[in-house]
Amino acid sequence: MKKIINDPAAVVAESLAGLAVAHADLLRVQQDPAVVVRADAPVNGRVAVVSGGGSGHEPLHGGFVGPGMLHAAVPGPVFTSPTPDAVQAAISATTGAAGALLLVKNYTGDVLNFETAAELAAAEDLDVRSVVIDDDVAVADSTFTAGRRGVGGTVLLEKIVGAAAERGDSLDTVEALARRVVGQARSIGVALTAPVVPHVGTPSFELGENEIEFGIGIHGEPGRERIQAEPADALVDRMLRAVLEDLPFQRGDEVLLFTNSMGGTPPMELYLAHGIAERLLGEQGIVVRRRLIGPYITSLEMQGISLTLLKLDDELTELWDAPVRTAALRWGV
Repeated sequence: MKKIINDPAAVVAESLAGLAVAHADLLRVQQDPAVVVRADAPVNGRVAVVSGGGSGHEPLHGGFVGPGMLHAAVPGPVFTSPTPDAVQAAISATTGAAGALLLVKNYTGDVLNFETAAELAAAEDLDVRSVVIDDDVAVADSTFTAGRRGVGGTVLLEKIVGAAAERGDSLDTVEALARRVVGQARSIGVALTAPVVPHVGTPSFELGENEIEFGIGIHGEPGRERIQAEPADALVDRMLRAVLEDLPFQRGDEVLLFTNSMGGTPPMELYLAHGIAERLLGEQGIVVRRRLIGPYITSLEMQGISLTLLKLDDELTELWDAPVRTAALRWGV
């Protein structure tokens, strides 16, 4: 294993220390328990939007803390859920009379621990709601989840819900919006290589030289099937068909297309895949109204990509376009 680290057990803490130094104008970091909070939190009169999960998927979630997106992120150890006390600390640091919305990827530990934290917050008379994200069409269950996994749709949800909270929407409105976005987002990912968890030191799984894991999860969980490597045209077509058939998306739909690097795939291949996806969607009469391309929900150094489609309407488009200022997403300011 070759990684730019000191002690594998200190990777998350040292990474958070660097995040705090690099973006002191946007956020502040608490180390024990680990919490990343907007520099100006709590924001009076605004619903607090809080998310989190195991580390190793950067810039998710800490990179999305700032005006127009998350009020707090709760980073657990690598690929491990944060504890309820860490989530509760994030809620306490950001939540006022307007309440808080927790955005939770559908992994068993995340769901349990965020629910426990919400119950603890309710005991302190805070109005805290939760929405579970389950956009992955690859599998119905995995070793980490009951039901579909939460993957790329998380990024889009955090941006849109964060914009709604920023404009002053009520907790009822923000919660309903979040459920609408989750219902209209679908994703799938592929892996060409495995990630290496620092404290493990070996690849999370083995792939043959010419094999691809189709439908991979962001922790390296198995996908739908293991296939032979194929040209990009065929692979992107296979991925899109899995997504399009699931909602289903239809001719005339307007969508946001998110092409994501799993961490180890360079921009050249990412843009190549995105161009193919846009061409194939156009051939089916689906209009790409907005797009996001880059490494936004990763799996350490795993090579591979994921594709996410979100069905748009005028309100979702307006919220997507709204100003955002975070370490990883920034426009309109």
